[in-house]
Amino acid sequence: MKLLLPRGTPLKSKQLGFLIRVAILLLALSLAPLLHAQGRAECSVIKSSILDRPVRYCAFLPDSFDQDKTRQYPVLYYLHGLGDNEQSLLNFGGWDVISELRRQGKVGDFIVLAPSGGHTFYLNSADGKAKYEDFFMREFIPQMEKKYRADSTRATRGITGVSMGGYGALRLAFKYPDEFAAVSAQMPALIADLPKDFTSGGPGSPGSLMGDVFGSPFSRAYFERNNVFAFARSDSAAGLKRMKIYFNVGNNDDYGFEQGAQQLDQLLKSRGVPHEFHIYPGGHDPQFVVRHFGDVIEWQWKTIGLRK
Repeated sequence: MKLLLPRGTPLKSKQLGFLIRVAILLLALSLAPLLHAQGRAECSVIKSSILDRPVRYCAFLPDSFDQDKTRQYPVLYYLHGLGDNEQSLLNFGGWDVISELRRQGKVGDFIVLAPSGGHTFYLNSADGKAKYEDFFMREFIPQMEKKYRADSTRATRGITGVSMGGYGALRLAFKYPDEFAAVSAQMPALIADLPKDFTSGGPGSPGSLMGDVFGSPFSRAYFERNNVFAFARSDSAAGLKRMKIYFNVGNNDDYGFEQGAQQLDQLLKSRGVPHEFHIYPGGHDPQFVVRHFGDVIEWQWKTIGLRK
């Protein structure tokens, strides 16, 4: 925004002071989304040798992070949904929810690390060209935890996600149960049994939304080897029982993911794996996420925060 004066108009001291105050106000407003009474967001990039490109991320830091340079923190990894990005927590109000819970004393200080996942579903692509899972586990976690002074123990590390990110969070936690103490997912993109016509249809169809992550053309075999259910079935029950597991979904999910969530619930029950599952009124949208996001954060804190 520019403030214009007619050419040749001299600036008086009062006018100059007014313009300076306006400029400061505009700067403050532009930074407002990144500043919170209970902390701040720091968004940057990490250079990945595995992906051979930079990857954007946001770190959400409590106020104490800048006050005590020696303190280490529990960490929660947040995986966004399809079509969103690393600033998802800012965009839908999730960071405000965390800040308010912290202000009320319902959660303590922890860091949230949110990478840009694009359309990857947080796994290695079928053709091997985009090894996002390798990047996340071998580069992102160790480098970010060192940079942001994470406690770097399994007991203080959780992972959560929304939609595609919910799929990614559950899959990564089930595949690497020794790395995460808690996993949560909201309206996760769960499909237990692919319909025969899954890959048919134009733009916007379920198959098209997955892009070429699972192969081009779509590989049913690769999908079935790499989905959440494959690991929920094949992992040792003892390994899964070591983790706290939570997921929720709307009873009228736009993509029918409530059916997959119910099937995961039944599968975990059949294996004797303790977990918390909720079906709430709602569809597949940001409003559903933010309505129940506070419950997710409080649940995560009880595991990764209070154990310390």
